Amino acid sequence: MYDEEMRAVARTAMAGGESLNAISKRLGVSRATLRDWRDREGRRPYPSDCPRCTNRQPAATSYAHLLGLYLGDGCLSKHRKEVYALRIACDDAYPRLIDEAVAAVTAVHPSRPVHRVQAVGYTSVVSYWKHWPCLFPQHGPGPKHHRRIELAGWQREIVAQHPDLFLRGLFDSDGCRVANWATRVVGGEVKRYEYPRYMFSNDSADILALCQWALGLLGIPWRMPRRNALSVARRDAVARLGEFVGPKS
Repeated sequence: MYDEEMRAVARTAMAGGESLNAISKRLGVSRATLRDWRDREGRRPYPSDCPRCTNRQPAATSYAHLLGLYLGDGCLSKHRKEVYALRIACDDAYPRLIDEAVAAVTAVHPSRPVHRVQAVGYTSVVSYWKHWPCLFPQHGPGPKHHRRIELAGWQREIVAQHPDLFLRGLFDSDGCRVANWATRVVGGEVKRYEYPRYMFSNDSADILALCQWALGLLGIPWRMPRRNALSVARRDAVARLGEFVGPKS
């Protein structure tokens, strides 16, 4: 897969009268590909073109959600011919989450099929593409918590526009809504009260910091009950987060 810079060099050479044979030898691009680039000039980009390689942004709302899912339970693995597999691991107990993961991947890369691969207790939502590393520059060797995780500027812009969908992806992957309880003495009697709260757990301090940042964008308070876990427990904060996350299903 050639980037837009290579295509621009080739088109300029063709426009200047250089032969396809000479350009092919110089750039290492087949003459059939050069003819296709020449004949398509001025038309819409290929459906399979990478948004980042063609100076476009991915579908922002779906990408914000997918980025959260990727940082939580996603990974990229390299296959033959520089093709990468994006895999999002989804618990079989939550079919809605699986459907939404498929929808997000499809919206970001609509020209290729999205597969559901069954494993023991979970389903992997899988899509193959050479350009997944362009959309997820956080990809690297080893677990995410063993390397630095930082968002590129264009990713931060998308998350800043849609922090709710980014948080939905994070909490759908590595989060949960639980019922906590506390006791209080009322009229001399000990009474038990239950209240919901959201928890997000991740061993990467960088991913936890991104979750904190997104919550801050929405004015949702949080606290850290332990090193690798974030809690949203205040009643108004739980209600606000529940507007776009809700219980898993």
